[in-house]
Amino acid sequence: MSPDDGDERLRRWRLALGGAPDAEGTGYGLSGDAVAVDAALGALYDNAGDGTPVQRGAGLGASAPRVARWLGDIRKYFPSTVVQVMQADAIERLNLTRLLLEPEMLDAVEPDVHLVGTLLSLNRVMPDKSKRAARKVVAKVVAELERRVAQPTRTALSGALNRAARTSRPRHHNIDWDKTIRANLKHYQVEHRTVVPERLIGYGRRAQSVQRDIVLCVDQSGSMAASVVYSGVFAAVLASMRSLKTSLVVFDTAVVDLTDRLADPVDVLFGTQLGGGTDINRAIAYGQQLITRPRDTIFVLISDLYEGGVRDEMLRRVAAMTASGVQVITLLALSDEGAPDYDHENAAALAALGVPAFACTPDVFPELMAAAIERRDLRSIIERTKS
Repeated sequence: MSPDDGDERLRRWRLALGGAPDAEGTGYGLSGDAVAVDAALGALYDNAGDGTPVQRGAGLGASAPRVARWLGDIRKYFPSTVVQVMQADAIERLNLTRLLLEPEMLDAVEPDVHLVGTLLSLNRVMPDKSKRAARKVVAKVVAELERRVAQPTRTALSGALNRAARTSRPRHHNIDWDKTIRANLKHYQVEHRTVVPERLIGYGRRAQSVQRDIVLCVDQSGSMAASVVYSGVFAAVLASMRSLKTSLVVFDTAVVDLTDRLADPVDVLFGTQLGGGTDINRAIAYGQQLITRPRDTIFVLISDLYEGGVRDEMLRRVAAMTASGVQVITLLALSDEGAPDYDHENAAALAALGVPAFACTPDVFPELMAAAIERRDLRSIIERTKS
């Protein structure tokens, strides 16, 4: 190891462990940009969780300009992925939620899904000038998420809809002879020099017709913040497909139907109100009213399943939906974080009804919905999400 390598290692240890500027604890003194990096780290991590100084007495204080400068510093010295972690830690450790109502602070943040969740929880108390700045932050994150998920979703679901639309008993003028012959080549009769088709394949229904109804029923309690953001974006993408009729319902102890806002996912997200209790039974009861074609309906409940309403009635409603032909899917989360804390008893009860509950990442969601449209077995996808 070269002397420069050893020096860099000491510098990193000094920054990670903290200490006074005169090299307390490591024997290594900082200089140049490293001093500013150390100050940015110390402002956040040299405090107890309640903001009480532990060593240096550093802190972000209650001043929005000071916080905005700190946010500028960490964006200067750290990559965006690290900045997002530090922002989330600052909001939690130093109770900066109130300062997120300041436009100058919102202009300085690095937008990400978790920050959007925090802003949405504050949108009812934001002054108008802050709300305008917050919308810019949310719009930037939504645009990035749409770039990530829109095309894979449309591609996967369009293919699934085309396959699901084919019929094995088409009328003569609707027979797709090319696909029928290919599917029946094994039935070629040598003596007759022809194919005797065992199964006729028809053309799919016209793309303009609605083939599936999708109801997304999303828990907007505080623990589901990231899932609410992704659900809003996916709902907007699904609503843009003419072969699908998409409804979006969000709930806590009340139920809000956001279907009429699906043309603009930013409007969708600002129509939510993160926090509060949970009444899953009431939300499912509302969702049932939206179902007019049970066998062509996919009902997706996105919730950690902590029920504050009537549990037995909730389970009866789910059982009634599945018995009528509705395909019910329960997602404990729709986010990149994996399985959250959830009610294991309710998850087991739903599984007993044939409705397994599992966490799903945004990258897997298009495949999951495609499989649901084709009514394929979901077990392989579920197992992959658990691995």
